[in-house]
Amino acid sequence: MNELRCEEVQDFYMSDLKKPTLKELNAWPHAGKSSSSSSGVSFSCPHVCLCLSLLCLTGSLLGHPQCLDYGPPFQPPLRLGFCSAYENFGCCDQERDKSIAAKYSDIMNYIGPQGHKLCGTYIRDILCQECSPYAAHLYDAENSRTPLRSLPELCFDYCSEFHLNCYSAIHLLTSDKHIQECCETNRTHFCHLLQLQDEDYCFPKVLQNSALSRSLGSVLQECGGCIQLCLAEVANGLRNPVLMAHATDQTHRAFVAEQLGLIWVFLPDGSWLKEPFLDIQSMVLATPWLGDERGFLGMAFHPKHKDNRKFYIYYSYMDKNRVEKIRISELKVLASDANKADPYSERNLLELEEPAANHNGGQLLFGVDGYLYLFTGDGGKAGDPFGKFGNAQNKSTLLGKVLRIDVDGRSPDGKPYRIPPDNPFVSDPKAQPEVYAYGVRNMWRCAVDRGDPVTKKGRGRIFCGDVGQNRFEEIDLIVKGGNYGWRAKEGFECYDKKLCHNSSLDDILPIFAYDRSVGKSVTEGFVYRGCESPNLNGLYIFGDFMNGRLTALQEDEKTNKWKKQDICIGSTTACAFPGMISSYSKFFISFAEDEAGELYFMSTSYPSAYAPRGSLYKIIDPARRAPPGKCKYKPVPVKTKSKRIPFVPRAKTVLELLNEPSTTKPPKKSFILTAATPRVSSTKAKKTPSTKIKASTVKTAPSGNGRQRVKAEAKPFKGKKVAHNSRTTPAPPLPRKKSPHLARTKKVLPKKAALAKGKLEKRRKKQL
Repeated sequence: MNELRCEEVQDFYMSDLKKPTLKELNAWPHAGKSSSSSSGVSFSCPHVCLCLSLLCLTGSLLGHPQCLDYGPPFQPPLRLGFCSAYENFGCCDQERDKSIAAKYSDIMNYIGPQGHKLCGTYIRDILCQECSPYAAHLYDAENSRTPLRSLPELCFDYCSEFHLNCYSAIHLLTSDKHIQECCETNRTHFCHLLQLQDEDYCFPKVLQNSALSRSLGSVLQECGGCIQLCLAEVANGLRNPVLMAHATDQTHRAFVAEQLGLIWVFLPDGSWLKEPFLDIQSMVLATPWLGDERGFLGMAFHPKHKDNRKFYIYYSYMDKNRVEKIRISELKVLASDANKADPYSERNLLELEEPAANHNGGQLLFGVDGYLYLFTGDGGKAGDPFGKFGNAQNKSTLLGKVLRIDVDGRSPDGKPYRIPPDNPFVSDPKAQPEVYAYGVRNMWRCAVDRGDPVTKKGRGRIFCGDVGQNRFEEIDLIVKGGNYGWRAKEGFECYDKKLCHNSSLDDILPIFAYDRSVGKSVTEGFVYRGCESPNLNGLYIFGDFMNGRLTALQEDEKTNKWKKQDICIGSTTACAFPGMISSYSKFFISFAEDEAGELYFMSTSYPSAYAPRGSLYKIIDPARRAPPGKCKYKPVPVKTKSKRIPFVPRAKTVLELLNEPSTTKPPKKSFILTAATPRVSSTKAKKTPSTKIKASTVKTAPSGNGRQRVKAEAKPFKGKKVAHNSRTTPAPPLPRKKSPHLARTKKVLPKKAALAKGKLEKRRKKQL
């Protein structure tokens, strides 16, 4: 904005407008019902994932689409009858559109026939800027600390024409007496007040600029090709949280497990309960060693948990003879307290001896068929050295397998579960009947696809990330009876050449694999099927424990091939929304869905089971959200007997960083998944004094040093519910017509977490 020339410039802002306080503001999205949008992410340019021009172009194109309630724009669910220019994408739903139409009607009642002809279009356009995808910029509202302007920013030529024809209507558009007195008769003062320094962003030029408008509402990409996503911190101070689960009981609680053997309950309002849901630390085998793969590893709620109160756990333990084993058990929740498990209800389903300390598997999940799937490691050491072909290829052992059992029945031979009659090897006398698939090394996390919210396409698919030996990491789709190749193959290539050339080996190839120059320890993720970020529908997002990077895969429905796309996190331009942060802990432990289908990941800055360095983050698309109200739900209330502890964020938000005084240090680049893709850290504030945001240095996640393929446990999550505050510019009164978590542990940790990588590398070399 040019230098303001009215004496009472401060009065241009509506100081009496009630704004959400910073305490009320959080990450803009709400958890919600499954989205009805069936449009997934497309990586074809220029229509969907076009390189974001405002990051690629030089100059001052550094703003970002944002509404007056601080959230991204959306696609209105119904047509807009008045502000129809924004019916495909903008900041108004039908209710808001009708409200603006009513304002217009009231104003035009005070204007004669000639005024209708001269001023009707101007007044309509100015009022409809609340619906513009760039409304926050136009009203100088990108920073929640600044008051709203009463009029949007207009290009000088357009403003001059408006003032020339309609200056008498200014008092109908704003109730600010100082603007009326100093500017109603002074066109130059008035238009300098509304003029932007960056003419590309003033109305009406902002939407005439094809570089800004053609990619609106699409997944944002930098010129290097990485998708831009944002994060909200929802939990911290966790000790290697290995998973987050929900009970599918409409309570929208989240259950977060730490590697030590503790499970915590997080409530929809973001608070957590002081008393743990389950504490079996005395039984779980876990150590403070960096990257130790043993501990509490898996949990799944019975599909009918609401009725039978059952859930299942997977953990390491040592028996009386000091033999290391894994145990899969069934437990129940107390009838008297839905937030407390009954530790005395444990019923052992299966125990397996572990030949080594590594490769313990750990995933439990229920498929859409109602059966429990268990994912075991190959027994450990290196190269699956057990027997002639290794455990993974030996169907007579349960190690290195995907197992499937029916927990609602019992076998005739006395097993505490039933074998599903259609398991692929039930009639093979040389195979264990529990085996559903084999040839896996150490699948670290698997997930069931909920399917497209509308078409249900993809529903029931099981994705897994299988950690490689020393060359390749892979993503697999689980099929009944499938042989996933290990130890004959690693990724797409041979590992044991003798086994690999066996003509009888009919193995299932990965849908995606990458070598050690990219990452060293895959952490499987989820296919996004939530409501709040409709652009992400169908996008499979996963990470790597060692390189600290997020990656996306998108399926080509015509070829059934999967295309890789890197993800960038924390851009100070794209993520300049309340509650969004620019950095995260780099060691990815696990991914999770909440009950509404929104996506999270857990990571730590120091991968020890005793280190309270873990955090849980929610993944958010800054380009487009669901329409207001679509993702709302009403959690079923649950009586809590334990004390509620409110969530206290630690990470600085992007807006907080931008408001810090500038330093002499050059801005850091945001963390990018490809080294070739630089991150832009400058902001519109440098170019447009109208915004109160100041550029500053942004801390980012450290780049890829970390721990070698160690199955680190996931960090717990503190779910945080966000209250979304509607923010709009009210019409001026018209004249009357014709008249701590951290507190849970006091353990002293090493001062330099950077030592973690070296220790992990040494430990892995010993295992090799």
